[in-house]
Amino acid sequence: MDTLLKYSEPDKAAVELLIEKLNCHPLLAKLLSARNILTAPEAESFLNPNLQNLPDPFLLKDMNIAVERIYTALENKEKILVFGDFDADGITATALLIDFLEYCRANVSWYIPHRIKEGYGLQPNHIKMAGDQDVDLILTVDCGVTSLDAVRDAGLEDIDVIITDHHEPGPSLPDALAVIDPKREDCRSCLNYLAGVGVAFFLVMALRKSLREKGFWDEITEPNLMDSLDLFTIGTIGDMVPLVHINRSLCIAGFKRIRQGLRPGLKSLVDISRLDITKIDSDDISYKIVPRINAAGRVSHARICVSQLTDTDRGRVEKTAGLLDQLNTKRRKIEQEIIADIEKRLEKTPRLLDTKLLFLWDDKWDPSVLGIAASKLSKKYFCPVVLLATGNGDAVGSCRSINQINIHAALTACEPLLVRFGGHAMASGLTVKKDNLDILNEKLQAHIQTSYSQKDFQKTLTIDAVLDPQDIDIHLAREIDRLRPFGIDNPEPVFLCENLHVAVSYIIANSHRKMTLERPGFSSHPVEAFHFNITDPGNLPAYYPKIAFKIKINKFRANTVQIIIEDL
Repeated sequence: MDTLLKYSEPDKAAVELLIEKLNCHPLLAKLLSARNILTAPEAESFLNPNLQNLPDPFLLKDMNIAVERIYTALENKEKILVFGDFDADGITATALLIDFLEYCRANVSWYIPHRIKEGYGLQPNHIKMAGDQDVDLILTVDCGVTSLDAVRDAGLEDIDVIITDHHEPGPSLPDALAVIDPKREDCRSCLNYLAGVGVAFFLVMALRKSLREKGFWDEITEPNLMDSLDLFTIGTIGDMVPLVHINRSLCIAGFKRIRQGLRPGLKSLVDISRLDITKIDSDDISYKIVPRINAAGRVSHARICVSQLTDTDRGRVEKTAGLLDQLNTKRRKIEQEIIADIEKRLEKTPRLLDTKLLFLWDDKWDPSVLGIAASKLSKKYFCPVVLLATGNGDAVGSCRSINQINIHAALTACEPLLVRFGGHAMASGLTVKKDNLDILNEKLQAHIQTSYSQKDFQKTLTIDAVLDPQDIDIHLAREIDRLRPFGIDNPEPVFLCENLHVAVSYIIANSHRKMTLERPGFSSHPVEAFHFNITDPGNLPAYYPKIAFKIKINKFRANTVQIIIEDL
């Protein structure tokens, strides 16, 4: 399918105003305008955020109840259990809360469930475990808002539960002592863009303030929460929540913390990923650090990572970083085998791609990596993808979607056929009886067919500006970098250049093409370009009538710039 190019149309008056007030590069003003940043104060706040006016954490519903209960637990040395999720967001949230509570000398332990054996979220069997361990108080992070049965059982065991979560609540909230979730309808905090680690950070903010008022810090030094912002940044970027407002401010501060290399477990992960910690950016977090953290939960157990991020023994964390690197390699191999298997199936039966939804299952697939495989396939074939593993008991799988096609709504429409499901518009997990797979496929196909039109399946790429080769220089690259970190709701700008010839070209690492590009008449302005993961090395163009790309500062050669080509 051809990609439809859309061209950004900035507000001209706002652009002129920003150029005048900020004395900035005209293209930076255009990029700010495209992000609906139209005044000088808004631009200053976006480009140079500070932490002077953080929102009051007590604006979050039930925060005051939670803080008072945790204070009582601290005073009485009650046994606290922090219960987290097995992805990077849940792991960093668990580590952040454990760091703080241990500093407060709490009687605290933590638990992360096994992805396959236990599944997502707080469940009744976890309450039995907590009861056997004489736990008095459970704090959930990045989960719990739909755990109605588990919270009910906790009440019967006389265990208080405080839920901190950021997922969409169901029709009813659990009957917990406190439910801190900015997506609650009655929560007026306007912080619904926080990740699970963000909600945990706001809980710690509120606790520190309340403990200050109670004189708690008279005996021990009040902790600096800036020390936790490395964890906040990894979890926030890893969970792909919007990088705007306070998320942006805290992530920028978090990157400064990460680049200092003060957390041994994180430093060892950066080293094993062969990254320069002083230059680490959001791409490095997304593509190098988070996959290694997530790999533990996918092919082993995520508890490895909580220990990695809280341990201060350099020898141990270096050894564990090596293990996580191996697990990530194993995860990648499993995922590649599944994708190769699917590609062979599609080659043999191409009619499978004639539908609006790719729905496949297999006995041999590992359910822990199906989400990643579905994500890659949905991007390649540009349609929603549902993959299920049928090797043990019920079929268990993952869905990924495109554009505005809401896969969670599609599953909701088929709820009677499902054992369980959860997630959001673009990504969901599901469990279904094997006997219902064919009918579920039919129902999902029908829902997608009737709910969406062809335009919903159109692949689009927004072009922020059309550039000439001489426009691409280190000064422009530095201006663009002022918009970092890039992510959801603050995408990395994409540019277009026309009529470029390939002057030099060679393949590196089997599938990446490095080139020098020139335009006739601009030979004094050659452009270094990379095209990663090319699919047809035997058919490499020597001329590009149009090329879409991102601009990067070369991390290995100071003061030089390169472009990364986007697939059209």
